This record gives sequence, C-alpha cells and structure tokens, in this order.
Amino acid sequence: MGQNLQRLISPKSIVVFGSRGADFAIRGSKEMGFSGDIWVVHPTRDSLEGLPCYRSLKDLPDTPDAAFVAVNAEAAIEVVAELSAIGTGGAVMYTSGFGEVGEKGVDRNVRLLEAAGAMPIIGPNCYGFLNTLDRTVLWPDIHGCDAVEKGVAIITQSGNIGLNMTMQSIGLDIAYMFTLGNQANVDIADVMEAMLKDERVSAIGLHIEGIKDIAHFDEIARKALSKKVPIVAIKSGRTEASAEIALSHTSSLTGADTLFNVYFERLGIARVDTVPEFLETLKLLSIIGPLEHYGVASMSCSGGEAGMMADLIDGLDVHFKALDIEHKKSVQNTLNEYVEVNNPLDYHTFIWGNREQTSECFTAMLHGDFAVTMLLLDWPKTTPESQHEWDTSLLSLADAMRTTGGKGIVLASMADCMPKRVIALCKEHGIAPMIGLDTCLKALHYAYRCNLAFNGKTKKPIQILHNKSKNASEAYTLNEYNAKQSLANYGLKVPKAMVVNNIDEARFAVETLGFPLTLKALSANISHKSELNAVRLNICSDDGLQCAANDLLQLAPDLLIETMVEGVIAELIIGVNTDPLFGRYIVLGCGGFFVEILQDSVPLLLPINESDVKLALSQLKIYPVLEGYRGKSGADIEAIVASVMAVARYIEKVEVEELDINPLLALKDGKGAIAVDALVKLY
Repeated sequence: MGQNLQRLISPKSIVVFGSRGADFAIRGSKEMGFSGDIWVVHPTRDSLEGLPCYRSLKDLPDTPDAAFVAVNAEAAIEVVAELSAIGTGGAVMYTSGFGEVGEKGVDRNVRLLEAAGAMPIIGPNCYGFLNTLDRTVLWPDIHGCDAVEKGVAIITQSGNIGLNMTMQSIGLDIAYMFTLGNQANVDIADVMEAMLKDERVSAIGLHIEGIKDIAHFDEIARKALSKKVPIVAIKSGRTEASAEIALSHTSSLTGADTLFNVYFERLGIARVDTVPEFLETLKLLSIIGPLEHYGVASMSCSGGEAGMMADLIDGLDVHFKALDIEHKKSVQNTLNEYVEVNNPLDYHTFIWGNREQTSECFTAMLHGDFAVTMLLLDWPKTTPESQHEWDTSLLSLADAMRTTGGKGIVLASMADCMPKRVIALCKEHGIAPMIGLDTCLKALHYAYRCNLAFNGKTKKPIQILHNKSKNASEAYTLNEYNAKQSLANYGLKVPKAMVVNNIDEARFAVETLGFPLTLKALSANISHKSELNAVRLNICSDDGLQCAANDLLQLAPDLLIETMVEGVIAELIIGVNTDPLFGRYIVLGCGGFFVEILQDSVPLLLPINESDVKLALSQLKIYPVLEGYRGKSGADIEAIVASVMAVARYIEKVEVEELDINPLLALKDGKGAIAVDALVKLY
C-alpha cells in the first residue's frame, strides 16, 4: 500500500475530527509551517484553535488529502467510511478501542477495515506522524521536532516511545516520525516503502514489537538494500522464553529472537540494543553514511582516553588502523619528542589552544587512509566564552577535514559535555557530533556492516515454508533407519546399514557389512538412544555381536546394524525447527553428547546457498577444529556444506515438524561427512 501513502503523509490539505488531540494537530502544523488548508469538522463547536468548524464532511470546500480522527471508536468508523467514500488520501486514527481491547475491539477493527476500503489508515490507537520536511503534524501531543530539509525516518508502534525520541537533543535530524499503533491496514513495510521514495530520507530507524507480514517486510527491506538506504532496528523480545524442548535437540538451541538476529543480518539491518545506540547510529549514518572500510582513528590529549578507546573497540568489526613509518613521522613532526605517535593518538597538551599547530597535527593524522577519525572532546561546564580552546580543537578538525577530504567525528564521553551550540557547530562543518565512547564505536561497527551489506550479493526473497497441517496429533516419527534413508534420497551421506530382528540375521548382515560395526535398538519410540544405553559401538567379533544383540533386543523388536565410521574430526548437528513467522529453518552446530550444554549453534533461514553455510560454519566455536587446530587434520568442509544443502532440499519438499541429524560425523578433508543418527518427525 506504500504507493498510496503520498497524499496522506505529504498532504496539501488536512481535516481534523474531534477536539482533544485534534487541537494539537492544528497547532503543531501551524507552528511547523504547514502551508496548506486545515479544516475542522465538529458537530457542536464553532471554532477550534482559531479555525471555524464545519458541521459535516460534506460541507468542506474540497476533498482533503489527509484526516486526523480523534473521536470515539464507533463514531470513528462512520467518519472513516465517509472519508473513504469521498476519496480522501488517508487518515490517522488517534482513536483507541479496537484490536487492543479484546473481542469487542476486534469486531470494531473488522468494521473499520470494511469502512476504509482502499483508503490507508495509520493506527488506530496511535499518535500518528510528524513530517518535518513538508511541515505536517498529524500528532495529538507535544513533540520536540523542528522543520528540516533532510534527515532520518523513524517508525515505531509505540506513541510514547516515538514522542520520547522526538525530544532528543543530540543533533539527530528527524525527517519523519511514525507511530503505527495497531497497524490496521498500514504496516511497517508500507511506511518503509514510502520512505524509500523520498530522496530526502538518509536512513530509516525501526522500533519493532512484531512483524505482521514477513514476506512484505522482506520485499521492502531488500529494496532498501538495493537503494543503499541504511536501516537501524531496535526490537523488543530478546528475553522471550525459548520454546519447550520436544523430541529433538534442535528445539532447545534457538528462540524466535535469535532468528531475528539472523534475519536482520541477512538484510543488512543494524540491530542495536539500546535507545542511545539507536539514535546515535542513525545520526552517524545520516551525517557520515556507511563506512567504506573498517580502519578508523582516534585522537585525544589524554592517554587514559586513548587506552579506553583501544579497550572498547575490542570485539567489533572496526579497528584502529596501525600507522606506517612515514605516517608516524609526518604526525611526529607536528608534535614534540615527548609524544609517542600511535593510533589511538594521544597528542598531549603541548599544542592545546593553538589552532595552527593543532590543525597541522590533525591534518597529518587524517592523511592516513581512515574511514573516519574521532576527536575526543568533553566541553567543561562553563560559559561559552571560556570554552574557546575546546572550540579551537573542533575547528582544527574541520580544517584538517577540508584539507584531506577525510571524515570526522567529535566525540564526547557524555551528553553533559557536549553543549547544543557545539552540536550545531559540528554539523555546520560536516562533523558528526557523537556522544558516548562505547556507543560511538558500536555505531561505527554498524555503519561498516551496512557498507558490507550494500556491496554484497543481491539477496533472494525469504523462503517461508509452513506445514499445511498444523494439528500436532497428525505428526509421526520415523525410526532411525527410515529417517536416514529418507534423507539419503536427497543427497545426505549415511552409513551402510541393514535392519535385523535376531542374532542369525545380524550374523548374515556381517557378511555384507563386515566388522567393525555399530548396533542400535531400532524404534520410532526411542528418540535419545544414549539415555537408554541403546547403542553399541565398535563391535569387532561374533561374541561381541551376540552379546550386544541380546541386550538391545530387550529394548526394541528390531536392530539397526551399520558399518562403523572411523577417522572423525568433529561431531556436528544439523537440525530443523519451525517458527510461526519464519517457517522451517535449519540449525547448524556442534553436535554429539554436549549439544545442549555447549549451545554452539547458528540458525539458517531459507533459502540458503553454499556460501551461507560456510559463513555459518565459520561462526561456530568449534570451527578452528574443523579448520585443523594446532597442526591437526582439518575436516571435509565441502562435505559438511553438502550435507546441509541436502537437508535444505529435503525440507523444501517434505513437511517436517522436527529433524535432528546428531551427530553428523565430519571426517578428514576429502573423506566426507556421514550422518550416523537422525530423528525425523513428519506430517
């Protein structure tokens, strides 16, 4: 519906209904500088905020582009029907009393959608939006935004969170603020699509509680990726309890929130943890943009700050790029012999307050190939007149940026140490005013990862595979032999095997398979064999075979006899689980007995290719073992990848409720990977 939002979000005329809330929309639009018509419809009032009131919609001089509805729920449905009938561009529904209040509200929501027809509705139960580019305020409360020429768009489901974010004074230019409430017929993706059509929007920020239509969201997020518009997201739900453990190990390894991490990374969306990170990252992307490479620099006149920055950057994708000998010399020539030149640079205070010398030093430093250079400065709590020397350092950075073409940040350790006038001065010179050492470094990390995503391969649409049958009672579990043979049909490598039910048949199987062997109790009712001691390994003689068979036939009527796999480098797990939103997905991790203890796993959303699997493998803690740890043989990585791809083909064709291949034995390079146990539950 994004293509239909233009009249609503950039209207030439507005009509408001109601009084409380509607008065703020009128006053706010006037104060912002809205130049179009504003009309008021009210059945009893003569005027509102100095504007005359019309008694009904039909009395208006023209069809409005946008409406702000602040009347009770039942009346709002009638108003929406009338607005839709005359061809209004859309409505903001400040009105509550719909899906958020129970069964009666759900019924109202159905009637609201019928009344709206094709007309877009933001809300109900929302604060609406601010468009500071076109000076439109369809908003029922105070806010902190000013008119801007360009900036970021923020989309949230929460009116209060949106309102609070407008009050920031960190130098973030907000072009749009949307609060969507119940998302009756306009969702996050619709608004994102509209934002991508506005070249004045430099980045998009999302506060997400949930995504209603993942396929639609995926489509628009991939458009943002292709247009190279950065998206930053903060999502509620990190602490959601994991699903109950069912038959398989897989269901204990991931939760829905982990899938969002994988999904956002797939789309180049920077997922942050806190509101300061959210706002600062948006600001950085808006002013400087994505980082071209991971090498950054830091300058301060404090050794303590330099050391702290070196510590805080650890574990991030950005790094303090080392200076070569010639670069060090050029910086050293602007300082004295007491200064040891490094990155981060502690330039001491010998040049403090001297703009010419400081500019020379900063220019020499910025001649390095840095994606961006940070200057750490905390202004004192004094009058502006006594802050001249701090301003001098800022202006020296601006000088260096003009000379070198480099990008710069002025970084304060806390908000109290960066006055508003300094923020304005930074922006005047194209400098990003950032607050919080760790927050800034994380923002740089996200900005670099955005650039990687922009320059990566085009992403295919997400593949959402849901089971047609959702009745759990219809699911059934295959025994291990049938499970592995079923998977083998799609390319998974399994041991040579036979099913027997007595010792004579087992002896006959030995003639085909040979020693050493593995013997297992075979039953669809036995899911975790190790817990029942239902497996015997490395059987090398007839006596051993007879003893094992006698024991295991007490547990199950059939036995699975297989060739023993040797030369194992590592044990892995390949699992499949189903999420209500993302459908079936694969889990790849460290397997064997410690699978749930180590929790070393990575989920993969469909579709996948070989590169996706290799990347997932590289993220596992066990990966150094697979590569060949301390001179030992590495595993057959290509065979592991082929095994995962076989499972992907399988779940594309078969309705899987649960699947565990545990363990997949990774053999020496060139020797393959063998699935020696599998649990499959199908519909």
